[in-house]
Amino acid sequence: MLIGAGEIRARVAEMGRQITADYAEGPLRLIAILKGACFFLCDLARAIDRDVSIDFMGISSYGRDTSSSGEVRVTKDLDHEIAGLDVLIVEDIVDTGITLDYLHRILEQRGPRSLRIAALLDKPSRRRKPVRLAYTGFQIPDQFVVGYGLDYGERYRNLADICVLGGQP
Repeated sequence: MLIGAGEIRARVAEMGRQITADYAEGPLRLIAILKGACFFLCDLARAIDRDVSIDFMGISSYGRDTSSSGEVRVTKDLDHEIAGLDVLIVEDIVDTGITLDYLHRILEQRGPRSLRIAALLDKPSRRRKPVRLAYTGFQIPDQFVVGYGLDYGERYRNLADICVLGGQP
């Protein structure tokens, strides 16, 4: 176990309070990146004390491997327009930054009022593309993690804790 469920709950609540303070007026759209971020999204949305709407995008760069392929593809686009809205991308983990760099460029072209990123986990030692995170839950070492929405081959998402995948250094 790397990060326990209680520690996750406390940090997400703290992030929710900060987001509430930072977005005091107007509608806020949360865009979760499927599938991993849905667990974080649900807890974060409940921790934000203001009106929010939710949408989802599917982005893939891993497949069944433990490292990013570097090839990004959209597997599901937004259901609603974001022009003129404050938008917060909700991501489970930022690794190389390739996926979020790509996603940020796509969404910026759609004319949101503001566009920021909230990530539960940040692995800066693996960064290949610069990514500016407005809200970060935890910085973690260069290990492949599962649980709390993070998977390996679609397994382990349901773990309450964030754990290092067995066999990692």
